[in-house]
Amino acid sequence: MLVQLNISDFAIIKDLEITLRPGLNILSGETGAGKSIIINAVNLILGGRASADLIRSGCKEARLEALFSFPENPLVAGALSEMEIPFEGELLIKRTVSGEGRNKISANGSIVTLQMLSRLSGLLISISGQHENQVLLRPDNHLFLLDDFGGLNDMRAGLTEQFNLYQALKEEIRHLKKQIHEISERQELTRFQIEEIDEACITAGEDEVLTEEKRRLQHAEEMREIVFEGYQGLYERNDSVLAVLAQLTRRMEKGVEIDSSLSPIRDGLRETEITLEDIAYALRDFQNKIRLDPERLEKVEERLEVLNRLKRKYGPGLADVLNTRERLGSMMYDMTEKGARLKQLEQEQDRLAGEIVEQAQALSGLRKKAAGRLEKAIEKELKSLHMQSTRFEVMFEGERQGESEAELIKHMRPEGLDHIEFMISPNVGEELRPLSKIASGGELSRIMLAIKTILAQTASVETIIFDEVDSGISGATAEVVGDKVLALSQYHQIICITHLPQIASKGRVHFLVKKEVTAGRTQAVISELDDDARVQEIGRLLGGKTITGSAIAHAREMLKG
Repeated sequence: MLVQLNISDFAIIKDLEITLRPGLNILSGETGAGKSIIINAVNLILGGRASADLIRSGCKEARLEALFSFPENPLVAGALSEMEIPFEGELLIKRTVSGEGRNKISANGSIVTLQMLSRLSGLLISISGQHENQVLLRPDNHLFLLDDFGGLNDMRAGLTEQFNLYQALKEEIRHLKKQIHEISERQELTRFQIEEIDEACITAGEDEVLTEEKRRLQHAEEMREIVFEGYQGLYERNDSVLAVLAQLTRRMEKGVEIDSSLSPIRDGLRETEITLEDIAYALRDFQNKIRLDPERLEKVEERLEVLNRLKRKYGPGLADVLNTRERLGSMMYDMTEKGARLKQLEQEQDRLAGEIVEQAQALSGLRKKAAGRLEKAIEKELKSLHMQSTRFEVMFEGERQGESEAELIKHMRPEGLDHIEFMISPNVGEELRPLSKIASGGELSRIMLAIKTILAQTASVETIIFDEVDSGISGATAEVVGDKVLALSQYHQIICITHLPQIASKGRVHFLVKKEVTAGRTQAVISELDDDARVQEIGRLLGGKTITGSAIAHAREMLKG
């Protein structure tokens, strides 16, 4: 429950502190005193949109604090645990709004985001006012109200989770089919390119080896002449280098006999002679290996033309051709893998679709049963709220009987197969019409109160705020509404803003909101009324500006119950 609310420098509020109680808390005051400002502050604490315009004139920031107590509430404890917010039965939320539009929000000292705060708000407080009545008018919200009543929220959440999985799977299949289509469009070309490269039986570096061989074959005659001349000049001719060197070596032998210091020179000549002989023999062997082979040259050139053609298409180098072959092979393999993956996903999609349709049909059946109970319960509550002739019906739109699983899954929504709308006939003899087209403000307030009353025993939220619950009602109806609000306070903490004494007199505690002018500035203040002050306020609500003795007496009677 909401234990304490502190508001500073917010709109016309300078400093305001409210300590609330379990049960029914009444807030009253003249129109414009600031009651709705307090509700706006609560909305901000629950994650509502902030604006610098809300800051009190002349102040730098507005500060809002709310202290909640939840001794035993596993939903709140679980949510706070997930957010890593410390919690020992109490929750203190602080929010600061600056003139620059910056927000500082904390929960039990931990910094939180607006998204986190909004998530928590649904577990803390339910506000029923003009905005919530508008929510009731939108058919899209009716299904959620029905599920609340029928205790079907968990089942719907499970279906939504499955449906989201199905949608993600559907998108993956669509993307995969697109990829397969793109690959298949290139498949014939890819297969041709693979065959073209494979037929060439390429080996790495083959073009370099063949280019060298081609050069040798093209210049074989010239090479033979060069080598022949070298061999002749070194070895064969009478005046060959080796012949001259042998003669020099023999002469040097004579010199050594005369002067032994020439020995190194002689030895050098001998070594040179041996080296040149080896070179001459090598030239002879090389000459014998040189082939004049036009047929081989033609084959080499043909092979190089094949390789060069492939390099022009897939190159620039032969290594690039081989890399292209590997890539093309991967594409064909990928095509096979994607086809297998697609088949697997489609089987999973069919299985999941069957489960979703089965769950949705089961949920739809339970909703229809819950709708019947809700219709009876709301009509009963409305009768007690002086709407005796009102008929209320939950209309299921566009029911799909006998359709195939494929058709049903096509029209599935995250919430299931059902589209519903609340229909109402306030008067005898009138046709049922959509709630949004027939309900007056007073009727809407009572219908919302009826729904809140019906959902009260199963709702998880501990605090309900009623703003304008008395809209469009008076007299005996107001008395009944007061009793309903009081009955609700057995299950929840109720904070009720009202102008009607029939409702205000039911409260456990009563707060008066009024304007005061201090130091030339208007501000809203709040005070908890004692018994005498409460009699005066109920009297004011009964009699207006002039509080008569009879109004005071009537007020005392009302407070006695």
